[in-house]
Amino acid sequence: MASIRSIVQLCSAISFNSYWPGFQNGSIYRGPLKAICLPSLNCYSCPGAIGSCPIGSLQAIMGSISFQFSFYVTGLLLLFGVTLGRFICGWLCPFGFIQELLHRLPVPKLQLPHWSRKIKYFILLGVFLLPLLPTATGIGVPYFCQYLCPAGTLEAAIPLYLSYPPIRSATGALFWWRIFWLGLILLLAAMYYRGFCRTLCPLGAFYSFFNPFSLWRIHYDFGKCNNCGQCSATCPVELKVTENPNHPECIRCLRCTKACPTQALTFQIATESKKEVYNVKA
Repeated sequence: MASIRSIVQLCSAISFNSYWPGFQNGSIYRGPLKAICLPSLNCYSCPGAIGSCPIGSLQAIMGSISFQFSFYVTGLLLLFGVTLGRFICGWLCPFGFIQELLHRLPVPKLQLPHWSRKIKYFILLGVFLLPLLPTATGIGVPYFCQYLCPAGTLEAAIPLYLSYPPIRSATGALFWWRIFWLGLILLLAAMYYRGFCRTLCPLGAFYSFFNPFSLWRIHYDFGKCNNCGQCSATCPVELKVTENPNHPECIRCLRCTKACPTQALTFQIATESKKEVYNVKA
């Protein structure tokens, strides 16, 4: 039976990409909802997308001829981060959901090296800085969207290639690079739990900064803990939960809260009266 989180993930993926005519005729929805940034990675050019991707919007605005800074997009991201942190990664991201489905395949499962989790922070820095580099046209290049975003390839490039014939004649080396990169990411997702999210996603990197103090976060009651270790044993991102239940890598899947036999871990709104006792280790 599907878990509540899986149902929410599926509903999120469907609702974020609910413009069905786009998949039929290869068009892109350009209605008023497109001005709204979705909280997760979801390509603007997906034929079904009803909203904009925050990373794509940031790069497009910062790379424009006027080199503007998007206070609207940044403000929304701050709001999402302060409210939920990486709960968005674990519950609302369509591409994260796809990776989780692939991880269920019966192939060998591996653990990510600790250093690989730092790569996404350099990519996040590039999202902000690389579009500012001068070009011959005066328009910055959205490097992440153009070269590294597998969600854009899966949600936009492939559907448009299949449903809009004129695009097929315009495909070149960049398209096939993206197909190769997407295949590699999906292959690794089957072996490494949400490998892209944990190593390369700039949006996950951004939200990770807010995990320790987001409004909704995991509360650890030290007095109830019997140190059984079941929370860490069930953590899919390989964290020592009681050392830092709001670790930047935590995607709020809440498996630890379900595994805890004493209910020492709960996901709830933080208040001044709740004192969390644990040693923070990044």
